[in-house]
Amino acid sequence: MGLRLRAIALAAAAAWLGLVTVGDGTPPRPTALAVGYATPAALASALAAQPATVVRSLPELHAAEVRPAGDAAAFARALRRRPGIRYVDAVSARAVASEPGLLPGANGIATEWQYVAAHETGVPASVQRAAASVTIAVVDTGADLTAPDIAAKSPITYSAVTGGTDVTDTDGHGTFVATIAAGSVTNGDGIAGFGGDAKLMIVQANRGGESFTDLDEANAIVWAVDHGAKIVNLSIGGVSTSRTERSAIDYAVDHGALLVAAAGNEAGHGSPPEYPAALLQPVGSDGVGGRGLSVGASTASGARASFSNRGSYLSLVAPGVDVVGGVSSLSSPKDFPRLTLPGAFAGVYGIGSGTSYATPEVSGAAALVWAANPSLSAQGVAQILEQTASNRGAWNPDTGFGVLDVAAAVARASGAPQSSTLPDVRLRGRRLGRRVQLRWSGRGAAAYRLTVAEDGRPARTLQSGPATAASYALLSGHTYVFTVDAVDGSGASLASSSPYRVSLAPATLRVLSTKRAGR
Repeated sequence: MGLRLRAIALAAAAAWLGLVTVGDGTPPRPTALAVGYATPAALASALAAQPATVVRSLPELHAAEVRPAGDAAAFARALRRRPGIRYVDAVSARAVASEPGLLPGANGIATEWQYVAAHETGVPASVQRAAASVTIAVVDTGADLTAPDIAAKSPITYSAVTGGTDVTDTDGHGTFVATIAAGSVTNGDGIAGFGGDAKLMIVQANRGGESFTDLDEANAIVWAVDHGAKIVNLSIGGVSTSRTERSAIDYAVDHGALLVAAAGNEAGHGSPPEYPAALLQPVGSDGVGGRGLSVGASTASGARASFSNRGSYLSLVAPGVDVVGGVSSLSSPKDFPRLTLPGAFAGVYGIGSGTSYATPEVSGAAALVWAANPSLSAQGVAQILEQTASNRGAWNPDTGFGVLDVAAAVARASGAPQSSTLPDVRLRGRRLGRRVQLRWSGRGAAAYRLTVAEDGRPARTLQSGPATAASYALLSGHTYVFTVDAVDGSGASLASSSPYRVSLAPATLRVLSTKRAGR
């Protein structure tokens, strides 16, 4: 038994004996026990002999939660000997599993900011689970299969370089891309991939330091499609194309797969068209038609990243500056600066910038759209992602159809009203002496920002972060207007609460208005 497992076992034993204290040093509440019984009469008879308080009963399961009046261990031993008692167990604690990358950082914003900025948090859990019917193939440098978010998916692997299943990633690019596209969202470790429970396929088209050709790419695409990939992520590119590459694209499209490719990072050199992206959204198309998606990179503010290619072959953009991903343990820190991810148990994490890392966000989103509406064609999925992006149907050469909006795309695919994807922030208040206590709630926000305007002066921020309550001192003869904004991963406001106005007269606190503000 390892040291960590031994510590857990000792802690569990101490908890059973009632010896453990809470982290702040306070004693725990009395021990709770789960009692299984044959009949209600058997339970009543047993508890008459062994006094205890019944906290709640689950009659459908013939079980009850009880708190013994005395020593829990002695109570359990005695109760197990009573007729009609099926079992006596300690109540097991449960916690909500959360990906550490989505927990608020020191600034109150999720470390994995791109997940929130693309409104992935507004996707229903049922759609996340349904994505298990979709397979995303990542054609790249392979992957570190020990990375927690990849290991949890037990991916299909194939090396188009060797013809075997070893896809060891010494470069790191493929690992980073794969965790963003389809890293596990339910393993309680690391980051959350954009594809929910989508299956992951790793197809190694080249290895670190080795040459990489259109033939390698074509071979990988065909293998992925033949083995069930519905979405093929291509965070790769070059400034020329070939008949072999075009044939592979034709093959994938003809077999109903959706191809998603990086638009390139050469804006500083005139934004030359990158292939295969320019085969998916052809040069000169200005967003019309296309056979897949060509993806650029956006900043936290939603603008085009300075390095991201622009032009007529761009479909849409997604967060691509300092995004967070899982890192191959064999990669160089110079290529992927390491990041400490609070709450992570294992794995290596880092940050990266480029259209390569915006592309898997769109691939993951495509899996969710397909999960929401399995009857869609590949082109139907692409069109929904384009039409629900931030430009809402308009196209321009800098951002294409705009920034990826995953929640809006899923809502469109499922037929749900898109407005429901925005947070609905509710602010309440009550007087406690000469203070006002404020509480608020909302969904789909990375954090909240509480502001106050005093006597008509400009509003100032009181606090930002994940907190949903605050207390504020009031001065006589002044009027205060409180508002709470739900903000995304970049700190931009998504929605505001109704203003809460109060004024403190010498002896009374009076609510003046709680009308919802227009936006």
